[in-house]
Amino acid sequence: MTDILTLVFETFVAQSEPAAVNFETSAVAPGRSALVVGDRALSRSVLLLAAVTAASESGLRVIYLTQTQIQDLPVSLQRRVPRLNPATLKKITFCYPQTLEELLVLVAGLHESTQSSPSTPALIIVDGLEGYLCNSTPSASSGLHTSEQSSAAHLSALLCDTASFLSQVLEKQGSGHMACRLIASFQPHKAAEQKGGEPSADLVLDVLDRYFLVRCTLDQNRSYNATSGGLKEVWNIYLSRLGITRTRSEDLNNPQTFQEWRLLLSPDGLMEFKKPENN
Repeated sequence: MTDILTLVFETFVAQSEPAAVNFETSAVAPGRSALVVGDRALSRSVLLLAAVTAASESGLRVIYLTQTQIQDLPVSLQRRVPRLNPATLKKITFCYPQTLEELLVLVAGLHESTQSSPSTPALIIVDGLEGYLCNSTPSASSGLHTSEQSSAAHLSALLCDTASFLSQVLEKQGSGHMACRLIASFQPHKAAEQKGGEPSADLVLDVLDRYFLVRCTLDQNRSYNATSGGLKEVWNIYLSRLGITRTRSEDLNNPQTFQEWRLLLSPDGLMEFKKPENN
């Protein structure tokens, strides 16, 4: 999945740097599923960029699932792609399940939709897993346990199974897309204090990490970058195939499992990406 995320970063590279868009050669070994972890609003912008970039650059059919209505495209897209081809947007299907149960039914239904539709999705995006999983109360008829961890495991397993099934369909169709990708976003709970002052772990995130092959972490740098257009917020983006199972220093020794980017965020919402000088 890091192939599409890397494609996004390279497509929207800072204009002061040379663009190097190459969908086939990601610096991180590609995985079929990725979890974007961090700020809610920023994660949504990254997911929308991924949806449009996948549809426009790679011709993928995309299904985008979220609780919140999409009113406008990110400023980054409006300014960097002012004449976006309407045919590209038609490749993206936006769906708005409001509850965990609705989301489960919709995802499960993707198996059946391939029987009646010639356009099989090659990218599934779920925007804001925390809205479905945290403090969710699925109905008794759904047969789900009420714990957030159980719901996270159930939903993740269904998403991965659906992506695997659609990959087989795509291969049979000879579409040229060898796998259906899966990207989701999750904003963890704010760290709560345990006894002794140690922050508590996010148990839902622990479960999600077992299913998603790649973690994309958005980490605010707390610094600003001075440019001709004014001060821009700096964010660090870490892509790792091993999630939280190994330390960043260990990942740095293996470029096939770790990649780092910088995100420059303008006050007006314009997003630009760049590679750190030591990356």
